Amino acid sequence: MSKAIDLNNLPYADGDFYSFEHLLSDAERARLQEVRDFLTKEVRPIAVDCWNRADFPMEIIPKLAELDVVSPVRRQGYSNVFAGMVHAEFTRADASIATFMGVHDGLFTGSVEELASEEQKAAWLPDIYSLKKIGAFGLTEPLGGSDVAGGTRTTAQRDGDNWILNGAKRWIGNATFSDWVLIFARDVADNQVKGFLLDTRTEGYAATKIENKISLRTVQNADITLTNVVVPDEFKLAGANSFRDTNKVLKVTRLGVAWQAVGQQLAAFDVARRYAVERQQFGRPLASFQLVQDQLVQILGNAVSSMGMMVRLAQLEDEGVAKDEQSTLAKAFTTARMRESVALGRSILGGNGIVTDYEMAKIFADAEAIYSYEGTHEVNTLVTGRAITGISAIV
Repeated sequence: MSKAIDLNNLPYADGDFYSFEHLLSDAERARLQEVRDFLTKEVRPIAVDCWNRADFPMEIIPKLAELDVVSPVRRQGYSNVFAGMVHAEFTRADASIATFMGVHDGLFTGSVEELASEEQKAAWLPDIYSLKKIGAFGLTEPLGGSDVAGGTRTTAQRDGDNWILNGAKRWIGNATFSDWVLIFARDVADNQVKGFLLDTRTEGYAATKIENKISLRTVQNADITLTNVVVPDEFKLAGANSFRDTNKVLKVTRLGVAWQAVGQQLAAFDVARRYAVERQQFGRPLASFQLVQDQLVQILGNAVSSMGMMVRLAQLEDEGVAKDEQSTLAKAFTTARMRESVALGRSILGGNGIVTDYEMAKIFADAEAIYSYEGTHEVNTLVTGRAITGISAIV
């Protein structure tokens, strides 16, 4: 008879095997625990049901507003290390809610903070920070993904004090219910990609939910069509005048996705370890078998190595010296490790790993979206390859 194991008091319960959290200030650690407590109470208990129904829990938005986690670095003065760990913890609880926050806080809010004029920021950011206005980020197109930098087909044409937008966007998170959406369109006059803040009630705008997803099902991705949409010139982002400007935002949000890969691995570790300790096979815990321990250690090792890379990169970001190729390597590396980790976790659960009742099936499926968005693994790898060779292999 094996001795009883206290499932609520497992060693290294938080999975922080190398004590990375000790790099945070006391105030940041306390705030991180506050976020964890919120996610444990409000997000994780509903995550599987929302995922199964492909339904976004709108009631969570006022609670997120009360938690006040939008723009922790620029607005609240926290470190990028702290901000990254918060995003990882959101993903650890549920990748879909983390993606909602990544779209609103990272892509949308980050674009306004980086590219809007001071007057525009003063007018728009208060409602954005308080989640009174939900935002979406319209860059990817039906025929443009990795090549969207040079292949944006959505057009913008100046007409007096207005701009006329025409085209289509795809995979736009939050867009079925967002109040605002940032649309990036190619100016027909100078062929440069520019950014526009669009009220989703504007005539000619339509958003249709993308159905039948197998990943991030809770996230409300949409196909957007723009038919002669009129946008006043004051809603053109003052600093968004080329794709180079847009890429300033993507460099930072790419870090957010890499942090998601960390959180997804920690989620896999949490579920797989608890299952392995609790599940009995041949009269003893599944965790007592050598091969199972090897798999758990591999998941943990992948998570720790990914966390270490992200902590250092966040420190470089805090110092203002992080480079785009460092972000692309991080996104490629951490998501590859994530893919391996969630597969090992699914394997540990056996048949129970393919039903969402045990969480792991959701974790496994959600990893596929994280692996692909904010630049595919292949493109991020080639950007890094170009940086270390001086030779482009992309085209």
